Amino acid sequence: MDSVSPFENKVVLITGAARGIGRATAIEFAKNNAKVIAVSRTRDDLIKLQKQFPENIEIWDFDITGDEFIKKMGSLERLDVCINNAGVNRPKLIEDVDDATLDLMLDLNVRATFRTSKVAVKLMKKNKQGVIINVTSQMGHVGSPTRTVYCLTKHAVEGLTKALAVEVASSNIRVCSIAPTFADTPMTKPMFEDEKFKNFVYGMIPMKKLVDVQDIVDGILYLCSPQAKMITGTSLLIDGGWTAH
Repeated sequence: MDSVSPFENKVVLITGAARGIGRATAIEFAKNNAKVIAVSRTRDDLIKLQKQFPENIEIWDFDITGDEFIKKMGSLERLDVCINNAGVNRPKLIEDVDDATLDLMLDLNVRATFRTSKVAVKLMKKNKQGVIINVTSQMGHVGSPTRTVYCLTKHAVEGLTKALAVEVASSNIRVCSIAPTFADTPMTKPMFEDEKFKNFVYGMIPMKKLVDVQDIVDGILYLCSPQAKMITGTSLLIDGGWTAH
């Protein structure tokens, strides 16, 4: 007899769910019979995702930086897991960072994560349980050239993770982050066509390989599972040893 998934009928909201890590995470939770709310601005991609698990995936076509999304999220009756995955990066030297780029990254990477977490806490306190996972980056632990703003935002979310975990622990809500290195995805493939950048990245990773998206998904599911019931306020680094330097 098959064992019941720990995520059976759990309500799981995932931002940035249409592609990459978010999409793979949504699929994995759906396979585990969770009730997934997949959030993204790219509706066509969401529709393709939903077709794979029409009974388990609900799609929300929203810009998560806007009030409409926050209002919709606040109308939920319950929320068991919140995955703050949406984010953006525009690598530039600091002298080339314009205010529009700075505002874009702060708004999506930090402000939206904070506001989504705020609503998630309110919902989770009703049932006195829940898990919030912030998808950050190894760049939330170190610094790197042309990534001053990205590192700034990811360090901020790592700080949010720690502070919020302490604040909501008494409500049986856990808050963790997962911090991967560069993943092997179609989005990063063009980046590694630059030989100088490729050599830099592989030179920083002792294991000499990029992370698989499935490794990140497995880490997220672990942090959300009963096996991680005493893990909160910390960051799971999936970086091949980058930050061990």
